[in-house]
Amino acid sequence: MSAACEANHPYSGGMTSRFPAYIGGRDVEPADGRYVHTISVRAVLEDTFGALALKRDLDLGTREPEAAGGALAGACALADPAMGRAAVEAAARARPGWARVPVADRVELGVRIGEGLSRHRDRITELLVAEGLPHDIAGPMLEEYRHTDFSRETLGWCADQLEFVHETGRARSVVRRVPDGVVCVNPPQNAALANALFGITALLSGNTVVVRAPRGVPLATMYTLREVVVPLLDELGAPPGTLNVVCGPPMTADWLADPNVDDIVFVGGSAKGLAFEQEAVAAGKKPILELAGNDCLVVWHDADLDGAVASIAENFRLSGQICNVPNQVIAHPDIADELIDRLACLAADTRPGFPDEPGVVLTPVLGAGQFFADITDAVDRGATVVHGARRLEVDGKPSDTGLFVEPTVLRIDGLARAATVNAVRDETFSPLLPVVVPTRGADMLDEVLAFVAGNRYGLRNSFWTGTQRVVDRVVEEVTGCGVLNVNDSHSAFRPYLPTHGGTGLTGGAFGEANFLMLRTTRIQGVHAVSPGGVS
Repeated sequence: MSAACEANHPYSGGMTSRFPAYIGGRDVEPADGRYVHTISVRAVLEDTFGALALKRDLDLGTREPEAAGGALAGACALADPAMGRAAVEAAARARPGWARVPVADRVELGVRIGEGLSRHRDRITELLVAEGLPHDIAGPMLEEYRHTDFSRETLGWCADQLEFVHETGRARSVVRRVPDGVVCVNPPQNAALANALFGITALLSGNTVVVRAPRGVPLATMYTLREVVVPLLDELGAPPGTLNVVCGPPMTADWLADPNVDDIVFVGGSAKGLAFEQEAVAAGKKPILELAGNDCLVVWHDADLDGAVASIAENFRLSGQICNVPNQVIAHPDIADELIDRLACLAADTRPGFPDEPGVVLTPVLGAGQFFADITDAVDRGATVVHGARRLEVDGKPSDTGLFVEPTVLRIDGLARAATVNAVRDETFSPLLPVVVPTRGADMLDEVLAFVAGNRYGLRNSFWTGTQRVVDRVVEEVTGCGVLNVNDSHSAFRPYLPTHGGTGLTGGAFGEANFLMLRTTRIQGVHAVSPGGVS
């Protein structure tokens, strides 16, 4: 364990994370000495105003860390613009040497990163929980990344796409993917570590990488990249600057203006992301967008309802504040009443709590105003509130000022009506679950498939049905999304399949399923004839 990263500082409570920036293979302190401090979410929920005042005072240096008690989870150096530029320059210097490392060695690095996530699972989970991710979600998330983005199966498949060789006599024709160069990654506040892990897979195709850890939740990202990934790069002999990690404000404007930057991975909302896409293209950068999702889950009359309900319940994880969960359900009229009743009971049993408590999946909702606006809009357009629509305190009691919102189930009859409802048309980013019941008719399946195809977003869709003919139609016709699941978990990650990416408002003009190991490369053709008789 790096003494610079994890040490017994004067923060009471024992082991506390304190991270300088990591640039060009070394620790870098900010010239002004500024650090941003992370107060545990438990402390925030116990005393919101006190915790926010504590953070302010620590950030300003008007209170010593000793005064924080166990509320202080850690601190990260606040990168200034000069440090941001230095990180990109270091990546540019490392670029030629890292690109020469054999693909097989880089794939093995990816597998070892996955193994490292398992070895460090307890400490990473502890930091994620301090930052607000429920314990029951944090650990399994790390294992999912180990078995997907960092699995030998997925990485081997991606490596196979990097080069094709055909030889005829003295002629050798090659179609290859070459690394773009310097890739900058901008993880979001709501899923910082998950998207940082996704972002660093660009290393495995020969790119060098700069990761900006968001100021609000930097600890798990900084720890994981510093304590899991950096030692493995050092063992491999990677040039200093292959991976650089800083904590600071958004840096996309600086990256757009920097001639050393080739690709920018932007994770955020659709409106900002699509505007950024245009700016990136104008600046000559490749934009790789991971934007909003508005996933649809369809339950047919002969579906396994137990499996479908479990899959729909993924909507409540993190109070719906992640992209790859079902945002709307289409329920066949034959099973709609039973399904809605079961979902209402499930919503009622899903309670708030502190992130370190077992069974907790809900998190505070920052956009509660939009949550209630979406409910009002739906009701005004004919929807019925089946359950929910209240603020809750951490103990589950209704409150006008609670930081949580109650998981909410809506019923909307008719596809035409549903198409006018904001909670169906757009991502809600909350535990709001509209269940749409289509009108019976001989062409109902056609109408449902057309409705799904009309979704402006394109992250994931899933179907539950017991009829092979329906499965075949779904697989053939539902093509406008990054991942399609049939009769299985909506949100789960699986080897060989992408974890990110999609079309439309999810991925922009160039959107598709995202294997970042491939998206951060470009195709080149090479034809070479060996000179006769020359060795």
